[in-house]
Amino acid sequence: MNWKSAGSWNKQDRNQTTHYHFIDILKKPIEIYIFIDPLCPECWALEPFIKKLSIEYGRFFTIRTVLSGQALCANRESFEKPRQLKDIWEKTANRTGMPCDGDIWVENPIHQPRLASIAIKAAELQGKKAGKRFLRKMQEMAFLDKQNITQEENLLTVAKRVHLDLDEFRNDLYSCSAKKALHCDIKITKEMEVDELPTMVFFNESEDDAGLKISGSYPYEVYVRILKQMLQKEPLPAKKPKLLDFISHYNFVGTKEVAVVYDWSMEKAEKEMKKLQLKQLVEKVPVKFGCFWKYTQ
Repeated sequence: MNWKSAGSWNKQDRNQTTHYHFIDILKKPIEIYIFIDPLCPECWALEPFIKKLSIEYGRFFTIRTVLSGQALCANRESFEKPRQLKDIWEKTANRTGMPCDGDIWVENPIHQPRLASIAIKAAELQGKKAGKRFLRKMQEMAFLDKQNITQEENLLTVAKRVHLDLDEFRNDLYSCSAKKALHCDIKITKEMEVDELPTMVFFNESEDDAGLKISGSYPYEVYVRILKQMLQKEPLPAKKPKLLDFISHYNFVGTKEVAVVYDWSMEKAEKEMKKLQLKQLVEKVPVKFGCFWKYTQ
């Protein structure tokens, strides 16, 4: 297992302006940096685990998403070989259960992947939550709908879906601010010696030690074990929400995400979602290698 120290990272460099929910009595002791790229299928496949970790132990940590840009550099040659990227995406979908349609690289290839990351930073200028919503919808558009997420009309469609100020987003998309923000993320990636995606680095605010870094993808239990190690205690997981509450909160989720969060098999997750479908509470959205569910109320 590739665990290693993140080095002598200066905590003062990290974001100290995070706002916490009113039910949090104390500041959350753990901060998790998640290094991703919006076009990395392994990062997309991490989504179910992040949801589950947030539900069960989110009272102990905050998350900072860092756009590394590394996948683009590492796969620069692959971008010239669309069928190779198609195979990578679809093998990941088959292995992880998180659908992604590699046909995009044959039917609607992306030639300027850096623009996707710049767009995310432009969305973040309207708030971290706005940036998070934008990233998720952008990933859905690329991985599920096979849309080129570097074309302006598609970026504006995503911005509209997550209720951004469209004029502000359009201006920020071509601003120095968005480019500088992305450059800052890339700088953090280099300083923390992140060379694989996804990578998670756990920091304990109450300790002076360097963070604990885990590179690549692992079973959910590994992330829980690291979190407990950083907390130096064995907290019980929070009670899971009712399935309909989970769906209504996220609005659009995959069968794999439901299965992971509720510790169900894929068959059990599909069965439970079909019950909600019969009640007309959700709509089934078939995609290549699986399906997603849209809350309809």
